[in-house]
Amino acid sequence: MSKLHIKKGDTVYVNTGVDKGKTGRVLEVLVKEQRAYVEGINLVSKHTKPNAKSPQGGIITKEASIHISNLNPVEKGIPVRVGRKRSEDGKLVRISKKTGEEI
Repeated sequence: MSKLHIKKGDTVYVNTGVDKGKTGRVLEVLVKEQRAYVEGINLVSKHTKPNAKSPQGGIITKEASIHISNLNPVEKGIPVRVGRKRSEDGKLVRISKKTGEEI
């Protein structure tokens, strides 16, 4: 399994799908499935029955996961491709392929 170019808390741009062109913040990354939950992206309606937690029940709108291949990190408002490079102290850091700066 390869390293992921997306991390929790990143601002990302959606490349494809219904939400193409939108940006949002990554809420959670599912490493094994290579999917991520992004705030305000890929919203689905979930029907819930009344229970102890929500006695009202009803329809809830929440985020569904989206495959990470459909996401690019955003740097200074522009979506960028990600590369990896060793820093001076030997750690592997993510860099922008366009500018060469650390993300």
